[in-house]
Amino acid sequence: MSSSTRSMQAPQDKDDVAYQPWYHGQLSRQEAEALLLQDGDFLVRASESRGGRPVISCRWRGKVLHFEVFQVALRPRPGRPQVLFQLEDERFASMSALVRSYMTSRRPLSQATGAVASKPVSRRRPLTRSFSEVVLTDSLAPTRPLRARKWSSSEPADLDHSGRRKDGARAGAPPTFGCALHRTGSEPTLLKALPHLRTMTDSLRASDGQLHAKPPSKPLRTPSLASGQSPTYCELLPRVPSARRTTPRPGCPEREVHWWEAEEEEEEEGDRCFVRPQAEVSFCPPVHTSHLLGPHNRPLDPAVLRTLRNMFVAHHPGSTALHLLLVDCQATGLLGVTKSQRSAMGVASGLELLTLPHGHRLRLEVLERIEMLSLAGALAVLGCSGSLEERTAALKGLVELALALRPGATGDLLGLAGVMGALLMPQVSRLESTWRHLRRNHTEAALVFEQELKPLMRALDESTGPCNPGEVALPHVAPVVRLLEGEETSGPLEESCDRLLRTLLGARQVARHALRFRRAAARRLQGFRPNPELWEALTTSFLRRLLWGSKGAQANRTDRRQKLHHILSILSQQLEPRG
Repeated sequence: MSSSTRSMQAPQDKDDVAYQPWYHGQLSRQEAEALLLQDGDFLVRASESRGGRPVISCRWRGKVLHFEVFQVALRPRPGRPQVLFQLEDERFASMSALVRSYMTSRRPLSQATGAVASKPVSRRRPLTRSFSEVVLTDSLAPTRPLRARKWSSSEPADLDHSGRRKDGARAGAPPTFGCALHRTGSEPTLLKALPHLRTMTDSLRASDGQLHAKPPSKPLRTPSLASGQSPTYCELLPRVPSARRTTPRPGCPEREVHWWEAEEEEEEEGDRCFVRPQAEVSFCPPVHTSHLLGPHNRPLDPAVLRTLRNMFVAHHPGSTALHLLLVDCQATGLLGVTKSQRSAMGVASGLELLTLPHGHRLRLEVLERIEMLSLAGALAVLGCSGSLEERTAALKGLVELALALRPGATGDLLGLAGVMGALLMPQVSRLESTWRHLRRNHTEAALVFEQELKPLMRALDESTGPCNPGEVALPHVAPVVRLLEGEETSGPLEESCDRLLRTLLGARQVARHALRFRRAAARRLQGFRPNPELWEALTTSFLRRLLWGSKGAQANRTDRRQKLHHILSILSQQLEPRG
């Protein structure tokens, strides 16, 4: 029996949360925070301020975060639960199954915060009442009456005959949605506002999202949330189908749609006309006033480097990977391509432009971006002039970021190439004491690097690695870019010819499936709100100015690269002189 089938089975008695030590029943937010002392500590409570709804409270990075668990109502059937429990994507038949899954696999409760619930805090007092899964479901009823719905004139007049009561609510439907969810003040990069969720429930059906004269064949499959006005909960947005087709009602503002979330308009076949493509098409964003660098900064400014170090330490690798994916998608023309840019390059995506003769400038920008990511990553390790533990922590951080970028996770293979380039750089590879300390104190990270990340990068460079748009958002374009820019292929002639054919075939597949990659990247970035400073710190223009200064950034690319490699070699020798 598959795992998806098991998750749909009705919960057993052992899944009753009343028997779980981590369930504390009715508990206020302040009482929960007092019980969570160390990172990873967590408990589940029935929130008093949220009408008894289940909330996971977890301490992470010195702060207590609160995650309200969504509940998805299903049509009652024998052997199937009436409600599914959901945090982000995966749904579970019981609250106990959800907690066990996240606790044993040590997955983050949300990608935006990276909070991991690993150490349950047992309750110290008996429950005042038995809160089973059924009671948790019943607690969805709002504590105060909701406003009557107002139906738009576009809906049929005979709603009484479509399975709804005269007051506008469908018989047997779950409670209505509130206006918006609010985030906790501990995570500034989370969503600022969500769509009008009650608008979604008013307009959605299980078939195609339109109103019909007859009742739908399936009930609403949307989470049953009640309105909450207290900004104390992390935002976890369930993916509701056809939500973009609804019209927002007065009273709740429409959520702002950012350029990486907007769907690009497809031109009709009859409206297309041939436009001669232009050369020198670039997706490098214009340089605005920097929040981190002055107008005339010097190379490798120590104050800026300390600020960046603290910024990256404060963000979970999963959050940093999403920031990197967003910047890489913009730099390669995968997302955010305007109509004028599409007309100028003659194709719809930068992935196609990379394979064409007039994509020379974009190919150079991609090569420079991968190179600067590698140099910046190496500098993060070689710039640690303090203790060996500090240098090892920087090395471990790069390994964790590479894991967050790999296929199946964020799926940003361009960013992965840059991070792995830093780890494999000779100036970093020669630090024997640092790598030995990593293997001794962070064995798991060292094993993953040797047994998984290095073979994966070798396969990607040889064009034999994974490139499925389902698990990859931005493919590994470095081999074809280097090939088209005339870089030599190392190895015996026969192997070089085989690699050449694989690279060209892979480039053809990437260009053909550019639309699928764009959709995969947009799905991963749906609802993502970047930190402005971290976003800037990962852009190509910022890295260029950081590494070479405002004046040196204008120098020739080859000269800049040789100069910085020389500096990194000196730093590496100072950290671990040759015996």
